[in-house]
Amino acid sequence: MKIKDHLAQAKDVLFSIEILPPLKGANIQSVFKAMDPLMEFKPPFVDVTYHREEHVYKEHSNGLLERISTRKRPGTVGICAAIMNHYQVDAVPHIICGGFNKEETENALIDLNFLGIDNVLVLRGDPIKSETYFTPTESGHRYASELIDQVVQLNQGKYLDNDIINPTPSDFCIGVAGYPEKHYEAPNLDMDMEFLKLKIDKGADYIVTQMFFDNKKYFNFVDKCRASGITVPIIPGLKPISIERHLTVLPHRFNIDLPEDLVKAVRDCKNNKDIRQVGVEWSVQQCKELIDYGAPCLHFYSMGNSDNIYKVAKEVF
Repeated sequence: MKIKDHLAQAKDVLFSIEILPPLKGANIQSVFKAMDPLMEFKPPFVDVTYHREEHVYKEHSNGLLERISTRKRPGTVGICAAIMNHYQVDAVPHIICGGFNKEETENALIDLNFLGIDNVLVLRGDPIKSETYFTPTESGHRYASELIDQVVQLNQGKYLDNDIINPTPSDFCIGVAGYPEKHYEAPNLDMDMEFLKLKIDKGADYIVTQMFFDNKKYFNFVDKCRASGITVPIIPGLKPISIERHLTVLPHRFNIDLPEDLVKAVRDCKNNKDIRQVGVEWSVQQCKELIDYGAPCLHFYSMGNSDNIYKVAKEVF
């Protein structure tokens, strides 16, 4: 079932999660172990991130450097198929620009369509560690809006190979990312909104926001979207803080601000147990306000951790 249909048919606010593929060497049971407790809250869909190849340089005894390609996490397609089969819920794979040329992207979409996975979250993706700025793969896409074009064309039965006889169209529901505090590369929020509107105009069906900790950021973002003519559902992304290091890591990595009251409460804690409780309480309050506001779904970034999300969901759903 498509995410846009889940959202349209829901009578109450939905609960959903995003998970990371496990580290290389772990099996699918590690994913199920983290997800099992959260299935109590009946998520209709689960997002699965994609982690592209990185490049490292290994120095040999003769002083020469060898460039080695490495991946720390297994593929997203197989994990999505396993989740759908095990839990009977929809899985939403992340499809990114970086690391794929157009033919590889088409092959991935064909595999997803073959498996009955009809939802994708389309993202540009971040630069790899060896890049200062995002560099597209040769013959790949530079922007998420270009990647949306390819998905839409496949939905219309338009493949890269024009000689295919009786091409079968796919039927993907397309989600995109939104940034209440703007994407870190956008010069300002107004231009970032123009980029988002372009993605919607090209065929995106819904928006999932970057995490935020001040609900006013989401409220203002929704208002700005509606004023720009964006009418698709806008799902807020949430994450409970669990360690003091999040005070520096999250703003740096995700280009977000943390409210002073939250920062003070975390810094006043004596240990991580207390910090996790502060994070849960803050997130519960966020959720209740978002539900009152009319958010269609509460989407949690688990990052491999589910116990604090379980505590939040237990208070809210």
